[in-house]
Amino acid sequence: MKKILKFSGLGVAALIVAAVIAGFIANEPMPTQREGGAAADELARKMERAVNKTAWDQTRFVSWKFLSGTNYLWDKDKKAVLVEWGDNKVLLNTTDRTGLVYIEGQQVTDPEAKQKLIDKAWSQFANDSFWLCAPMKAFDPGTRREIATNKAGEEGLLVHYSSGGVTPGDSYLWLLDDSGKPKAWQMWVNIIPIGGLQFSWEDWSGGANDPQIAQQHDGKLLDVPIIDLTYPSYSDENSPLKALWK
Repeated sequence: MKKILKFSGLGVAALIVAAVIAGFIANEPMPTQREGGAAADELARKMERAVNKTAWDQTRFVSWKFLSGTNYLWDKDKKAVLVEWGDNKVLLNTTDRTGLVYIEGQQVTDPEAKQKLIDKAWSQFANDSFWLCAPMKAFDPGTRREIATNKAGEEGLLVHYSSGGVTPGDSYLWLLDDSGKPKAWQMWVNIIPIGGLQFSWEDWSGGANDPQIAQQHDGKLLDVPIIDLTYPSYSDENSPLKALWK
């Protein structure tokens, strides 16, 4: 029976590391059979089409809740996000990592305390939004793509990230169905000492004209759901993030 670890306030990476330390997961090296170039880029484009990246790019607001209990409202056009956990609320500019911070509804003005919560909000958002929309990010700045074969003989799209996020240098092997839609991924990330951890990408939301978002990611010891996914409609005047651009 699959075990689901639930510890409020801990990130997914910390939970995985705990499982690794417990000795349940075997290491798998990154694939050595790899080929870059146009074929890999075309496979990445096929994945983008399968998840309707065009519709994603045209979507402004996205709201969801992550495994840790953190709530998000992301204004993709303004490159800003509202991050809420416990008694904390951060209105974050994702480009320069500045923003406004509140604890129990009271604005935090102490520079050190404010920056600490901004940094935490950024770290959580960088991780949790990647689980939301990673298939849309295969051509982000600092990425490199290869077709690769894993230890089980499965061929997939290996995407390397030399920049961006909290831990640059991470790599992900996408295992795709015939249409190019992800079935699962394996990860080789700096924060986790065990390579090749695999999670499913399933329970896809969205109609034919909507972005396709996998709401469930199942692993051997840990499930990572995307909870209460919605696409709210706000204007600049009524956005919960409007204090950032007043």
